[in-house]
Amino acid sequence: MPPLFARRFAQLLLGLFLYGIGISLMVRASLGIAPWDVLTQGLSEQTGWSFGALTNAIGLAVLLLWIPIRQKPGLGTVLNVLLIGPSAQFGLWVFPEFHGLWQQVPAFASGLLILALATGMYIGANFGPGPRDGLMTGLHRRTGWPIGLVRTLIEASVLLAGWSMGGDAGWGTLVFALSIGPMCAVTMRRFAPRPRVLAANIITEAAP
Repeated sequence: MPPLFARRFAQLLLGLFLYGIGISLMVRASLGIAPWDVLTQGLSEQTGWSFGALTNAIGLAVLLLWIPIRQKPGLGTVLNVLLIGPSAQFGLWVFPEFHGLWQQVPAFASGLLILALATGMYIGANFGPGPRDGLMTGLHRRTGWPIGLVRTLIEASVLLAGWSMGGDAGWGTLVFALSIGPMCAVTMRRFAPRPRVLAANIITEAAP
């Protein structure tokens, strides 16, 4: 395995693992769940479907939205679906419930920071984004809008839709929706491969 490919692949795996850890910390903080989870809960209230079944259905629907914006899935897209769930479950097993704002606020803030860092890592590895982040990067590419603005608009729209249908939203949800876009814009610039490095990596991977 070429060294540059191995480094990118390790960055991808670490990013996906940390993403699940970030989710679990925010869940244990009990200050409000992420907007996509609010949407899932709201739809569950309206349809009677289970949370898990709706998570899969929403993921499929988001992937279908990739078609008009010409976003293509990659290895990272597949691994996103396979690995984030187990890592989040591992985090829920490791972390206890946090009680009192003196525990909840640091736990939530840590989860948010880890999730933004993880997003930059696995998207920056250049193996393809996950379904929801692919929607973000695809819209950014097609519209030319700043990626932080695109992410914030998506998260805010999903939050409002889920809350209107009875999803569980707290003040932490609002903080997440407003801050995750600008934070991801910073981490994605930090972990994005430099053009020369990426070109050299492509040539190396293509060599027999």
